[in-house]
This record gives sequence, C-alpha cells and structure tokens, in this order.
Amino acid sequence: MPEVVFSVDNSKSMRSQAVPGHNRWHPEVPAVAMVRPGAEFRVECRDWTDAQIGNNDSANDVRDIDLSIPHMLSGPIGVEGAEPGDLLVVDILDIGPVPQQTGDAPGQGWGYTGVFAKTNGGGFLTDYFPDAVKAVWDFHGQVATSRHLPGVHFTGITHPGLFGTAPSADMLARWNAREQALIDTDPNRVPPLALPPNPQNALAGTATGEVAKRIAREGARTVPGREHGGNQDIKNLTRGSRVFFPVFVKDAKLSGGDLHFSQGDGEITFCGAIEMGGFIDFHVDLIKNGMEKYGVTTNPIFMPGNVEPRYSEFLTFIGISVDHDTDTNYYMDATLAYRRACLNAVEYLKRFGYTGEQAYLLLGAAPLEGRISGIVDIPNACCSLYLPTAIFDFDVRPNAEGPKAVDRGQCAVSS
Repeated sequence: MPEVVFSVDNSKSMRSQAVPGHNRWHPEVPAVAMVRPGAEFRVECRDWTDAQIGNNDSANDVRDIDLSIPHMLSGPIGVEGAEPGDLLVVDILDIGPVPQQTGDAPGQGWGYTGVFAKTNGGGFLTDYFPDAVKAVWDFHGQVATSRHLPGVHFTGITHPGLFGTAPSADMLARWNAREQALIDTDPNRVPPLALPPNPQNALAGTATGEVAKRIAREGARTVPGREHGGNQDIKNLTRGSRVFFPVFVKDAKLSGGDLHFSQGDGEITFCGAIEMGGFIDFHVDLIKNGMEKYGVTTNPIFMPGNVEPRYSEFLTFIGISVDHDTDTNYYMDATLAYRRACLNAVEYLKRFGYTGEQAYLLLGAAPLEGRISGIVDIPNACCSLYLPTAIFDFDVRPNAEGPKAVDRGQCAVSS
C-alpha cells in the first residue's frame, strides 16, 4: 500500500482530525505534506458533507444540511519543484470506499444519493422536484443496491468528484469578483446563482491566527469547478485516469475529496452521485513550463482510465431546447435540452412503478451517459441520455404488451 500522507479517522469530524483538511480554496492554506515528482501516495477522505447524512429512511438530514460546511477536502499536498506555469501530472492509481470498515459514516459500507430542497441548493430538476429526498446504497464489492430503489443494481464507476490545485491570489480575486457580479444580476434568486465567500464554518487546514481569518474571509467556496479543476464531477476520472492540472502557486498544493461510488453524467440531483468517504491513491509528476508548451491555461485536461462498467445496451432518451410545459422554443440551449431528456426518462420510468423522485435519484447515481448530440441545427440543440438496460432486474425496453407497473416502494422523504 502506498504511504498515507493524509489520514482520516471516520469517528471524528474533519475539524477534529489530528491534521485537519480544509473547505475553502485559498493560496495560503498550508501544505500538510510534501511529495516528490514520481511519488505514489494515499489520501484518505471524509464524505463531502463531513458525515451530515445518515443511513436511515428519512430525508430530513438532506433537507437540513448546512451547506456552509462542504466540501471537506484532504490536503493540500505539496509537490517539490512545482512552480506556476508547470503542469502537475496526476495519475489515479486506485480509489474506493473506506477499506474493511462498516459504520455510521458514508463510505463505511454504504453511500447515499440526495435531492436537495430548492430552498437549500436545489438540483437540475429542482422546479419539478423541489423537496428533499434520499436513497441509501449498500456496497457489495463493486456493485451498489438500494432498499429505496428496488429492482436496480449496477457496477459503480468510482471516482473523485473534486480535486485540484490551489489558486493564486490573483486568480482567487478574479473568481470572487466574477461570481459576485453574477450574483448581482439576480441577488434574491432561489436557489442562488453562486455562493460568495462565507466565513461561517470555514476550515483553513492547519492555518492559524490572522492567516486562518483571511482564508475564512476570502476563500472561494468549493461548489463549482474552475480553472484549477475543483468540483468538476466527471465520472470518467476513475482508476487509470491521468490528469494534467495547471499549477498556479509554488508546490502546486493538490487537494481532493467528494468521492463517489458511482454517478450519472451531470450528477443532476446536485447530491447526485453515490456519495462516500474513502481513499484515493495518486502518482504525481511535473511537466515544467507545461502550461505554455501545451496551451493549458484555463482548465485541466485528462485521459480517461480503462476501468469502468461495460454496458452494451442502452435505452436512450432525447431532449431538445423546447420547454414543453409552456411550448416555448429556446435558441440552442443545451442545458434545457439535457433537462428535457432527463424529464423524458423520469416519465418513462414512472410507468414501471417508480415514483418521480425515485427515478430522479436513479438518474443521478447510475452510470448513465449524457451527450450533446446536436449543437448546430438551429434553433434546437439536441441532448441524449443513455440509460443501461442491464442495471434493471426486469425488462425495461418497450414492447407490444406495455410496461408492467409494480409497487416499488418509496425513497426516503422529508417530513
């Protein structure tokens, strides 16, 4: 096993660890360990909420989650010799839930998928599903099943939802300025357009005193992906992947977390993957002056791994940039097109006995594929959602007899 450079005791919060992690992006968060190019090492992670969600049959914990706490990140890990302008080469060697443990923390044999209430973050279909719901998943090796979604089992494509390098002070200032400008266009929107810096529950790693206060005051929230990587939620960043991260500060300062047992493209419920704590093994190297050499300046690039579920048959749902609720056409709106593809899939699955909420949770958690299929044929962008048929214990394909609806229970709901 590689050397553990960041360890987690899952009986304690991230704040109470012997070496705490952080939940804000800032160049002054101190590195907690240093590694050399060529090193292989392990990072242990809490789940992204710091275990605010329980293995139970109520979604009140999802409804009441404190979103000033996420994401709990492990690190930063400094890389010797890394300088601004380099590319940090990161190989994902292995990743999984908490090894050989069962317990109350996500990742200890189980994980969860949640739909956030519209008033507390929402999700991709929040106007259609405004209330908090949840599904708890049990892990059986590489396979996940849920008492809240009977009739479904699938192999996870396990990956980190979030990892990246530290921003420079200039980049941090630009992030905060442009996101505040977006908020200012509709400051009372629910859910908000973006999340500005918030010192409440900010965790600054091992920083203390005035530095910790400055990190809390200025640190960027970890919710969106940005130029340095961050919360990109790319399900194909799994074992065997190689990522090329821009380096913006000395030592690069790599941090990560938000591990997922599985996820559909888009993570559409916001808490849409199967969330867990666990471990991730990295190998790192450097390409000196790589940002200039390869023109990688605004976002990372990556090579997907070749370890993922192999599904060969899909039922594919299509959406176009038309709001069918109001019969309104939008010009080349791929977001709306993908939303309509998801809604079409939800409506289809309801015919087999699932509630709309159950179907929504499934689309966030299962390893489905989302694609922009047409982006030139004005005025309608076309997106498609590929749902593997083999994940169901029954025949989900259309036939002349019609769908067979049975009682499939209910997901966890809020009271």
